[in-house]
Formats: sequence, C-alpha cells, structure tokens
Amino acid sequence: MSRILLVDDEENILHALRRLFRSDGYEVETYTNATEALKRARAAEFDLVISDYRMLGMDGVFFLTEIKHIQPHAMRLLMSGYSDLDVLLDAINVAQIFHFIAKPWIDYDLCTTVAHALAHRAMLDENRRLADQVRAQEDKIQRQNRLIQELEAQSPGITQVRRGADGAIILEEDEG
Repeated sequence: MSRILLVDDEENILHALRRLFRSDGYEVETYTNATEALKRARAAEFDLVISDYRMLGMDGVFFLTEIKHIQPHAMRLLMSGYSDLDVLLDAINVAQIFHFIAKPWIDYDLCTTVAHALAHRAMLDENRRLADQVRAQEDKIQRQNRLIQELEAQSPGITQVRRGADGAIILEEDEG
C-alpha cells in the first residue's frame, strides 16, 4: 500500500484529499504544519508527498526541497491556487517536483497524476534494484577473474581446456 503525506494549512482541503485518496486504497497522513510534517518525514517513509504552495511559516517549494533531502525517492507534487511562473520554475528546478496541480483540482485528474507519480516511483525503484543486482554480478565476475588469474600464475595453462571437434575435452597424459 502506498503512503501519501499531505500538507496544507487548510483543514478542509486535507479532509477532501484524505477522503479521495483513502477511497483509492492509499495510506494517508495529513499535516497543517509543514514543520511537523518534516519531523514526521524524518521518522517514516512516504511514497508521495503533496504540498500546498502558500502556507503559514514555510512555502511549499522550500518544504518539498527539504523533503527531497530527507527522502530523495519520494515523489513530490505541488498544489496551488496561484499560478506564478517563478514559483513553478523553482518547484521544478529546485524541489524537482513530479507535477504541479492547480487548485481547484479535478478529482479524476488528481488521482491519475498520483497514480502516474507512484508508477514512476515504482519504475525508478525497480531500476535501482536492477542496477544494484548488475553491480553485485560485476563484483562477483571480477572476483572470479582475479581467482582465475591467480590460478594461472601459480600453474600456467591450468585454465586452458583443449576440446576435440566433437566438443569432448582432450586430456593430455604426462609423457615420462
């Protein structure tokens, strides 16, 4: 089950979003205070964080930038009823948001955006897992190559296998 952190200084907005996302089966935590939400993010992992832009004490771009440092793999969305190009550019370039959501939102569009963000996160997680697996395999191959080189240095030719035309291994008998 995906975990979503919602931050907005308006309780009614949080109630509406919580109802919407819980009906889709997400685990949702809400905060009206961005500082408290940051504390929670240091203690618990979230798959997705949605923040309002204009909040008391801390704006959404600063909040999401802090989230990026605390939980770099969490997807970040910014919501706002204001469309200021500079704010949007900061959100994209500094907080590296996945998407901007205009208030008032359309439930279907918001749910689709959240689903896309979570699918994107799952793909990134899988890519990281596969890259880790490749690195582990490369390490294993390097260790095996070092062992082969050590064996070859101790007993030249030990790693060479002669095969016949039919693929059979040809064993040489000691002449003596």
